[in-house]
Amino acid sequence: MVAEKIVSIDFLNPLDVYGANNTHLDLLKKKFPKIKIVARGELVKLNGEPSDLELFEQKFLLILNHIEKYGKISETNILQLVEEGSHRIAIGKEDFQNHILVHGKNGMLIKARTINQFSMVESSAINDLIFAIGPAGSGKTYTAVALAVRALKNKEIKKIILTRPAVEAGENLGFLPGDMKEKLDPYLQPLYDALKDMIPPAKLKNYLEDGTIEIAPLAFMRGRTLDNAFAILDEAQNATENQLKMFLTRMGKSAKFFVTGDITQIDLPRSKSSGLFLAIKILKNLEGIDFIYLNETDIVRHKLVSDIVKAYAKEYEQNSNK
Repeated sequence: MVAEKIVSIDFLNPLDVYGANNTHLDLLKKKFPKIKIVARGELVKLNGEPSDLELFEQKFLLILNHIEKYGKISETNILQLVEEGSHRIAIGKEDFQNHILVHGKNGMLIKARTINQFSMVESSAINDLIFAIGPAGSGKTYTAVALAVRALKNKEIKKIILTRPAVEAGENLGFLPGDMKEKLDPYLQPLYDALKDMIPPAKLKNYLEDGTIEIAPLAFMRGRTLDNAFAILDEAQNATENQLKMFLTRMGKSAKFFVTGDITQIDLPRSKSSGLFLAIKILKNLEGIDFIYLNETDIVRHKLVSDIVKAYAKEYEQNSNK
């Protein structure tokens, strides 16, 4: 059975990938004679048996990753990447830190750094709705954003949507200067910071301007259907029950949703309940939904942060039992 697949290289210069006078491309055609390879601009169209296409894509992604990391590739490099380890690439818990999600700026390698973060990576391959719950600094949002950027880069989705409930953590937005966007941008800054680590500045600017990447308060999601999108709701503990239900029901047929939150940092007024608690209770047994819990062992900030989180968690537990 002949199948078709299209791979995008829009993060890279086609000349670096195809080589001068298509020398790199011609080398790949010789190495994969059973596959018809047609390159047009930033898209590579493939036709062949599914098993052959799968192997080619694995090797081609290794080539693209090499170019992203070093800025160039030689024919010798291509031969090494294609010929060495021709078996299917398998990723296990024991070597998850070798699995690169995204090549960031200045050669930064974006990857899961703990077992629980890697569980998010594994879950995203089989589930369309994932809840990642854990303390500050545990990498839940950063990992989710990396997965979204990877999906966009691989043309698995057409749009990234990052959203947060506009709840004031001890501050009053009304007293901040500027229009609504200027008031909210500082609150959404952690999402911008993650993207800046993973996407070149000019490319990120274009994505934000043309709507490929959208960062907006949760209220802006009402009435929409989010399809062909990777949507992340950050700080979900500050979404009310109605707001979280509203977000989850925006999910289109070809969408992946991540919900991240920290149940120990709720900034809602006492009169309002966090929607995250209700979601955990009523959705935990539904097929296609996964809950991943991170803890202080996943914290990759200053070593004191883990101790601080433990102290607050202990106090929170004591107060809950009163």
